[in-house]
Amino acid sequence: MRLVFSGGWIGEGGLYQARIKRVSFLKSLHELSPESFPCFLMLSYHLASEVFSLPIKASSLPSVVLVEIESFKAIDPREKSVSLTLLESSISDEGFKEKVNEVKKLIEEGTVYQINLTNRFTFSLRGDPFDLFLEFYTRQPVDYAFFLDLEDFYIISGSMELFLRREGKRLRSEPIKGTASKREELKKSEKDRAENLMITDVVRNDLGMVSKCVEVKELFGIRKYKTLYHMYSAVECETTASLKDILFATFPPASVTGAPKRKAVEVIDSLEPHCRDLYCGCAGFLKSEEDFTLSVLIRTALGDGKTLSYYAGCGIVWDSDPQKELREVYLKMKAFFSTST
Repeated sequence: MRLVFSGGWIGEGGLYQARIKRVSFLKSLHELSPESFPCFLMLSYHLASEVFSLPIKASSLPSVVLVEIESFKAIDPREKSVSLTLLESSISDEGFKEKVNEVKKLIEEGTVYQINLTNRFTFSLRGDPFDLFLEFYTRQPVDYAFFLDLEDFYIISGSMELFLRREGKRLRSEPIKGTASKREELKKSEKDRAENLMITDVVRNDLGMVSKCVEVKELFGIRKYKTLYHMYSAVECETTASLKDILFATFPPASVTGAPKRKAVEVIDSLEPHCRDLYCGCAGFLKSEEDFTLSVLIRTALGDGKTLSYYAGCGIVWDSDPQKELREVYLKMKAFFSTST
């Protein structure tokens, strides 16, 4: 077993390798009760079924992974050759555009206001999965990257989205909504601002479940990464709630579901032929129950041997253009796999 993570989790730079003490696999959020710190936590998107009492697609992968860490040390990235061959996608390009139009119809009918629609791309890998993680991280360094090999499967994540950070009583979330290849394009996009505002409001509502006073600290901020720009907002509150209660109030992340959240989860399951598994769940570093950082599991791949799946999606609103949404999906793949689409 192996865990390597970027220094953003602990307020540092570079990459770190953990010495693993023990790994626990749990079936439910109710079972979550960390006893040893620090530890690394992963929650599957499928836990949305438990949170909302909804039947959604599941696989044999665990719902909760808890990795107890004995120690960790800085490492120097190595460079080795790896290559990916795209085998298939769960939704064709034309099929994806048709589903965008289906979502727009549901929005027109008032069923939902926004849906995060995703696709799954399956690859064959030539080389070591860890080298693939290093190449991915080099192409687009982010604060919340990690590689976790659990022998039966591995996960590679290059997430830049903060789901939850708690420091004492202070709790912060930074939902991302809005993506473009140019800053000015994103800055001027009314569609992206509307999309961002809706999800920020959902996050504000979620945090309101564990706090009486919730504040929007930033709105429509823009961050630059190597291959794209993202729009984000920041929401904060003070809370004395337990980790478990916070997760039941906020999971799954609003940015990867939609609005209203419960209905969005239901619609997503009917539209997407694939199981999201750990993708669109969350992962993070827990120093204690009052000091933790969790990312949204976007820019994430799940693998078994030499076959792996990478997922990418986009937020659909009433004025979404299907072709532009498809381009956004491929833009989000750029750091992981180059394509001419």
